Amino acid sequence: MTEGELPNIRVAVFDDNQDRRVSLRVLIDMLPDMRFVGEYPDATEAVLKVEKSQPDVILMDIEMPGITGIEAVSKIRKAYPNIAILMQTVFDDESIIFEALKAGASGYLLKNGTPEKVIEGIREAYNGGAPMSPMIATKVLGFFRNLPQKADREPNLVSEDYGLTKRQLEILAELVAGNSYKMIAHRMNISYNTVNTHIRHVYEKLHVHSLGEAVSKALKEKIV
Repeated sequence: MTEGELPNIRVAVFDDNQDRRVSLRVLIDMLPDMRFVGEYPDATEAVLKVEKSQPDVILMDIEMPGITGIEAVSKIRKAYPNIAILMQTVFDDESIIFEALKAGASGYLLKNGTPEKVIEGIREAYNGGAPMSPMIATKVLGFFRNLPQKADREPNLVSEDYGLTKRQLEILAELVAGNSYKMIAHRMNISYNTVNTHIRHVYEKLHVHSLGEAVSKALKEKIV
């Protein structure tokens, strides 16, 4: 992509609600930097559907006939680790949120959000971010604050040396604390793009592909 050229973000939607699929298609097709490449009422054979449509970002419903969106995320993530997957649901239950993140979801948006928030989330995910609605972010932060401290978790487990720099460890600690990319940028007085670059390097060194995987590994292996 040359300087000044708009990205061509390919978006696919998995949702059993036809009206919502149509609404999202109309919304996305109106934008100059996006292209709607597929809509599916269920996640059966999700990997095959993704192979055919080749999206950059997937909007994934959680409750669908056949297999759930969380199961689909896990399957897609194994086959296509670089595709951003945003969960969309009416649920804000903590257990569902963290199951989705552990499965490899890139972010989590509630369906009652505005169209502007959906578009902002797609762009943020495409650029490597982890968008979450404020309500979801609050629940994530509360969850991590209530986890046992590092000294209390599996005291005999020794962390592997992943070669993380001091700055990368600081940013990983911010992610574990439940802070968003924008919050990290503000707290550390660096740009959003710099945070994004650091997090990509963290993912590479930890051999993970999503926020949930990174946080889960950091906690399990006491990296921070």
